This record gives sequence, structure tokens and C-alpha cells, in this order.
Amino acid sequence: TACDKILLAVFSHRFMSIAEQMGRTLQRTSISVNIKERLDFSCALFGPNGGLVANAPHLPVHFEAVKFQIKHLGDKWREGEVLVSNHPAAGGSHLPDITVITPVWSNGKPVFYVASRGHHADIGGIQPGSMPPFSTTLDQEGASIKSFKLVRRENGKDIFQEKGMIELLEAPGKLEGCSGSRRIPDNICDLRAQVAANNKGIELVQELIKEYTLPIVQAYMGHVQKSAEDAVREMLVNISLKHGLKEVDTLRSVDYMDEGAKIQLAITIDRNERTAFFDFSGTDPEVLGNVNAPKAVTYSAIIYCLRCLVTEEIPLNQGCMVPIKTHIPEGCLLAPSETAAVVGGNVLTSQRVTDVILSAFGALACSQGCMNNFTFGGGNIAYYETIAGGAGAGPSWHGQDAVQVHMTNTRITDAETLELNYPVILREFSIRQGSGGDGEFHGGNGVIREVEFQQALEVGILSERRSLAPPGIEGGEHGGRGKNMLIKSCGKEVMVGGKKSFKVVKGDRFRIMTPGGGG
Repeated sequence: TACDKILLAVFSHRFMSIAEQMGRTLQRTSISVNIKERLDFSCALFGPNGGLVANAPHLPVHFEAVKFQIKHLGDKWREGEVLVSNHPAAGGSHLPDITVITPVWSNGKPVFYVASRGHHADIGGIQPGSMPPFSTTLDQEGASIKSFKLVRRENGKDIFQEKGMIELLEAPGKLEGCSGSRRIPDNICDLRAQVAANNKGIELVQELIKEYTLPIVQAYMGHVQKSAEDAVREMLVNISLKHGLKEVDTLRSVDYMDEGAKIQLAITIDRNERTAFFDFSGTDPEVLGNVNAPKAVTYSAIIYCLRCLVTEEIPLNQGCMVPIKTHIPEGCLLAPSETAAVVGGNVLTSQRVTDVILSAFGALACSQGCMNNFTFGGGNIAYYETIAGGAGAGPSWHGQDAVQVHMTNTRITDAETLELNYPVILREFSIRQGSGGDGEFHGGNGVIREVEFQQALEVGILSERRSLAPPGIEGGEHGGRGKNMLIKSCGKEVMVGGKKSFKVVKGDRFRIMTPGGGG
């Protein structure tokens, strides 16, 4: 089917609308603060080969999971069945992000797939909130699921496998020092909400097929992806010319995690072929810690950056990656082993990879480079949030203050919801004035968030840019480093590092000062 420009725009928006409406269904039907209030989820539509068609503007994290399951299950996937997965080796990001995948069937075969990924506030492991700052193996981070049929076809009926799912969520409790999920009722309710979101997506895809026929819908799926491909190719040529590069030339960037692990990137742009090669050779090996990032996280960072650099209105989809080749050395920080701890890779290293890519292109000063992951819990209490910071300045604009940047696009829990549901008082939530880097265009300021605890709890902070400040660009100043401070009930102040777990008592306060953006 030939591409009509008007229909191309119509289908582009219809595909995106499907993913967005899935998200609204998930928000309405979920029960946890994490998904309903913080919007820590993402919904997307995929083609029959698992290629991304449209990712709603939630979180750009869906890149590899569906492809893995198609390859893994093959023809064992029956109509009506729903799959759940969270393992990094299966295209996952980190274990709290659980992905639910459902095929859209037509004439006995899958013609599209819909998927929803939600961050569950607890899935077990060594610490409440399942975001332990000190994990060194994947087992310590909670329940891991490569592939499980959450809804199974039995005797002609589709049965939600609640018992089997609970067994998987309780499994970490069999390991020394670990617990099973501390919020199993929330897990089950949110998983049912993810199934409902997928069902909404299926309904909308089927309506689209009924309106236009399957061949036309799939043809325009290809056209939408080709449009994204062409936009990225044009962007690569324009950047090459802007930087005065040779026909085939390389842009380079390097940055470091707070503990010293190096992320190195060379982007070779071929203006004749209109392609780019992202080479992460020189990146340090896997670390004995949890800032290792699965390959899927790096791919998501690349596609996110490409979409940001494209000036046209296109959906975030697989077409963006057609002109791109990548090399990520096996065993490095960005391609760790199956047993490596990765909970910090998705929330910290992903931000550093994004900064490295945008710095190589000269597009933007480094942003806060962190998600400031704050957890607390005890007994059946488990809470998790990410905290905003400063955005980096651009060549002609100031960085924004107090925003969730790049690979996180979640809300903060509002004070009323936080204090109503958890034994804490929010003492301060303000802009951290002066933390943005100076320059003709200054970086955005971070925030100050201070919480007072009303009972004894275990607290965790998983953060970055506490040692190394976010660099500026084109002579701009660095953004301010972050700082974490425990203020004991007696008034004594104690510096807390970037990655720590500690116990608090009633009256203790925790003050998190997030990094600013570079100028």
C-alpha cells in the first residue's frame, strides 16, 4: 500500500493514542501509589515481529522484552494467554519493572502485541522497596521471572494464574537474608490492572483493523516506522554538517559513575550512508555492585536520545534504530552477566548513558544524571519514589528547575497521599537555589526533599552525582553535586553517601538535596 501523507499522520496518532489509552486504563485500575499516583509505568504497541510501533510518552523502556518472548515461546503462545516477565536477560530493565505482554490475534495468528510495564514498589529481596543500594547479585534484588503465563488458556477459558504468581513473588524468601514480596496484594492487583490495560489496547487495535482492514493497518505500521527512520537519517546528516565532520567521522564522549566506572562512547557518522555506529568499546567491566545496566537499557537510552534530537513529530518506535549499529562489549558495565546486580543500572547508569550520548552530539549539558531513588519500609510497609533535579542547559536555552529528566518521566508522590498512606511527614520540598551550573544559559536547579519518620523504619538511598558533578558544555559551569543528610532526632547531622541503607527511629529526618544541571 502506497503511503498517503494524511493517512500517515492519522495512523501515527492512532497508534500513539492506543498506547496512551492503555496507560490511562492502567492508572485508573491500579492500586499502588507507585503506579496510580507516581505514574511509574509505560505502555506500548508492537508489530508482529516484536518491533516497537508506538511507545506512549511515559517511560522509554520497552525496547527488547517482546522480541525475547516471541523467540522464547514461538508457537506455544495461545490466543487469550498473557505473559509476564522482568528478567534482564529477557529484555527487562531491573526486577521491580514487571512487563505484561499480550498478543493481538487475527485469523489464528498474532498480528500485533501490546505491553505494559509497571514499577512494583516491592518484589522481595534484601531490603524493603526492592531497590537495595548494596546488592551485588541479581538474587538479592527480588523475584526474577524470565517467562511466565500470567493468564493461561485452560479448558477453553482464560484463567489468571494468581497462585503461581504468588509463588514466584514469595520465592526470594527462600534465600538467606532475603524476603519474598512484602506487598503481594498490591502486586496482584497491579498485575490485573496491567492485563486490563493490555485488553484495552487489544480492543483499540481490533477497532482500527475493523475500520481500515489488517493489510492497511500493517502497511501504515511500516510507513510510520519508515518515517521515523528517514527522520533519524536526516538528523544524522544535519549533525555531521553542523559539526563540520568529514564524510565519515567520529564524535566522542566519556563520563564516569561516582565509584569510578567509565562509560566511553564513539559515534561514527557516515554522511553518505546516512547511518551511525555507536561503539561503547573502552567502557569498564561489570562492577561488584548494582549499577550494571542490561543491554536493553542502553538501547532504550539510544532510541530516546535519537527521538529527542529529531525535530519532526514522530512516535518513539523501532524505525529510529534502523540507521543505527551498536557495539557493546560483552561483560562490560552495559552488558553484564545474567547474575549481575542491575537495580541501579536502570535508574542511574541509564541517566549517565543518556548524558554521554547527548554530550557526544553536543546537544545538551549534563542533567542531574540520577533518579535519586528513595525507599523506606518495615513489616508490610514498602515505599519507593524518584526525586527530580536540574536539567542541563542547551545551546540556546536554560535548563529547567526541579524536573524528572530523560529516562525517568514519573511524578513525585504528593504530600497528602504520602502522609495519608505512610508513617512520615514531608517537612520540606523546595527548589535548591544555586545548584544549577552557571553560563550564558544556566543549568536547572535541583530540589530539597526532607522527610520526618514517625516510626522505626529501614531506609535506602540509591543515588549518583554525589561525588562527580554534572559537567557543563561549551564552557558552561558544572551543576552542583547532590547531597544526602540524616538529621537525627537529637539534632545531630550525619552525612550519608550516595548509596546507603540505614535504620531510623521516630523523629529522625532524611534530607535529600538533588544535583543541578550543567550550564
